Amino acid sequence: MKRLPRLARRLLSARVLCVALLAALLSLRVADPGPVQELRLQGFDLLQRLYPRDAAERPVVIVDIDERSLRELGQWPWPRTLVADLIARLHDLGAATIAFDVLFAEPDRLSPALAVDAFRNLDDDTRNRLRALPSNDQVMAQAMQGAKVVLGESGIATPAPQPQTERPAIGLATLGADPKPFLFTFPGLLRSIPTLDEAAAGRGLLNIRTERDGIVRRVPMVMLAQGQIMPSLTFEMLRVVAGASTILIHTDDVGIRSVAIPQFEIPTDRNGQLWIHFAPHDQARYVSAVDVIKGRVDPNRFAQRLVLVSTSAAGLLDLKTTPIDPVMPGVEVHAQVLENLLGGAILSSPNYALGAELFVAFVFGVAIIWLAPILGPALLLAFGAAFVAFLLGTSWVLFTQQKLLIDVTFPLLSSLLVYLTLVFANFVKEQHQRRQIRSAFGQYLSPALVAQLAQSPEKLVLGGEQRDMTIMFSDVRGFTTISEVYKDDPQGLTALMNSFLTPLTNAIIDRKGTIDKYMGDAIMAFWNDHGVLERAALRPHARIERLRGRARHA
Repeated sequence: MKRLPRLARRLLSARVLCVALLAALLSLRVADPGPVQELRLQGFDLLQRLYPRDAAERPVVIVDIDERSLRELGQWPWPRTLVADLIARLHDLGAATIAFDVLFAEPDRLSPALAVDAFRNLDDDTRNRLRALPSNDQVMAQAMQGAKVVLGESGIATPAPQPQTERPAIGLATLGADPKPFLFTFPGLLRSIPTLDEAAAGRGLLNIRTERDGIVRRVPMVMLAQGQIMPSLTFEMLRVVAGASTILIHTDDVGIRSVAIPQFEIPTDRNGQLWIHFAPHDQARYVSAVDVIKGRVDPNRFAQRLVLVSTSAAGLLDLKTTPIDPVMPGVEVHAQVLENLLGGAILSSPNYALGAELFVAFVFGVAIIWLAPILGPALLLAFGAAFVAFLLGTSWVLFTQQKLLIDVTFPLLSSLLVYLTLVFANFVKEQHQRRQIRSAFGQYLSPALVAQLAQSPEKLVLGGEQRDMTIMFSDVRGFTTISEVYKDDPQGLTALMNSFLTPLTNAIIDRKGTIDKYMGDAIMAFWNDHGVLERAALRPHARIERLRGRARHA
């Protein structure tokens, strides 16, 4: 434990750097730019791929206007009289509600009064009789009167003229702050024609919002279109089936918490979106529209089911990408939303998730900054592995058992960046210390001892240590007389001393000795090993003898 204060002082600058980095990362998470969002969403996608929803129950049936239906009944759009037959047939089969994932924004051009002008060679009596017939839109509206039909509408990018006719208003109640600032907003609204609009039991927006990467993960339950708060198609279907007249939106300071109808509450994100727990695409959800119209379906197939009418025909299909399917019809996304809501598989990323993610990132970031200098590599690795296992395991349990989406990618990434920064700062500092040691001692110690000190700087203890040492003194006999001989040739004296001192210096360093000082013609050196004295002394002596030999021959 005596090493702790010294290590803390040595790594203070690295710790300050890591604390600043951690603060910057937490601020980045609060700002939540696009790349951070995408990283989080990729983590949620992985959970869905590992644990897709099991769609054992099928409360929703998709009536598909497919290629076979078009071949047998004609091209789309069909006459509204044919759509009326489809509605009547579904109602007779016991459908709880029928929703159209298609728009009826214009009158049917095949209505008798509109089509008569396109016929030639008709007498006036026939023309008048055709004009007197009900329009196809009126026929469809009449079929809708006996069934609970929800019409699709669409939020659009530009304001659109709205019909002057009144339609039944949906009650809207709010608990908390005004939800409008948090809702996805469309400047315009594309509605059905008044004849159909007035006969509908409900109206909902078809819009499915994709994320930045084009993948559908969330669907808004309520939106703001041309100044009106409107439910989605699926939420409106639930309202109609439940017979509710009011929608409740619950908000807090962060955003929207939930949307509800009596006895049924849907948790959402701050923008009123529902996270979808996807099941794989399954063709068993679909029934061909022509089979319904011609009575070629099991009568029990639609009893008390929610029915979505849409099209998968080429050129008409609305394709989406989900976390587990690269291609899925948009109507099936609506169907899976209803399966989530009715099957109790509602995912949620609560508004407190951000606080939880920031808290975890802060706690583990600080733990790494504090423990990294204390723990050895093995313990630090074990701590990191336990941290990763804890986060991943917690995220998995919350997802599979509680249907909660809590992001672990950011705490993992922030902790990794803090750790790597700490390691890099320590590496740079150690390299600097080693260069300083080599520079300070390289001229006096053997390379082996310098390398040993560079690898273990803690051996440099302030104030020194008490050791038994072997000390060697060496000087030149008769140096004063020799100096007088070279009084007119100082360069020669310098060369002579270098020729003497250099071999002795090399011999001492080769034997791992430490040169304490040069004293004119003398050298003082020492060793920590007594047994090395004889070997250390003989080698300089041998080099001196060789030097004398060269001097005699000179």
